[in-house]
Amino acid sequence: MQQDVGAETPRMPSAHLHRLIKTALVLLAPLALALIVVHILWGMLIAGLLFPWLPLRGRDALVQFWSRILLIALGIRLQVHHDAAAKPIGATRGSMLLLNHVSWADVFVIAAVTPARFVAKAEVAHWPLLGRFAASVGTVYVQRGRRHAIARVNHTVAQRLRLGQSIGIFPEGTTTDGSRLLRFHANLVQAALEADAPVIPVGLQYRQDGRPSTAAAFIGEMNLVESLWRIVIAPRLTAHLYWMPEIACEGLTRQAIAARAREAIGAALQMPEVTAVDEAADTQPDTPLATAS
Repeated sequence: MQQDVGAETPRMPSAHLHRLIKTALVLLAPLALALIVVHILWGMLIAGLLFPWLPLRGRDALVQFWSRILLIALGIRLQVHHDAAAKPIGATRGSMLLLNHVSWADVFVIAAVTPARFVAKAEVAHWPLLGRFAASVGTVYVQRGRRHAIARVNHTVAQRLRLGQSIGIFPEGTTTDGSRLLRFHANLVQAALEADAPVIPVGLQYRQDGRPSTAAAFIGEMNLVESLWRIVIAPRLTAHLYWMPEIACEGLTRQAIAARAREAIGAALQMPEVTAVDEAADTQPDTPLATAS
């Protein structure tokens, strides 16, 4: 893990070196995938055996350690850009984190930095291995489009926040290719208001050699196995995490809080504004970015 110390000055590898690295990653990819499966099974075992007996901080430490090892297995480097005006990350327990959403890997990038739990769509619970592991460590699942389900999730999230557990929310409601932000939905922000919890915008961007990359993007009809393969064969894939100051929520509606978080993330990631037409469009990139190839 690396703290931001200034502008990134990547060095572009030669075409020959790039091909050698790419070939090596493809050859090693089956081994990496096997190690990831073993790591997930180990995590499920630890969660099942130890979590019922550990206090919150003990469970948090295990989640953070497990997530850092997973990023190593995936070949994702992590660079943290901490705003000078923001509190130290370790002093923000019990906060709601509002994040832009690019990949299923976002969850583990955040968890490697701070042991947050997340609200996820109910379909994730049925993913092979990862779904069961996510449930075992405290992921909150929501049936999208059902008003009564949102109310129950808000109640659960507010309870978790009061107990000092940070909760991550992806208010876009879906993933993008990482080149733009969709509208931030505010329904789940209500839990932070009920719990009087801090709300912190957190931006995520994946890059290769300093350029935005779609290697980690989980969009369209892509399945989990395809996404895993794209990630493990992507040379020099780095997740950039932008940790910003908490929003002053007093007197604000949940919609205003969501809008301010979106504005802060957009500014940090230097993303363009999104129109209603953009939000209705397909999430595939309009202009190709750097890819894993």
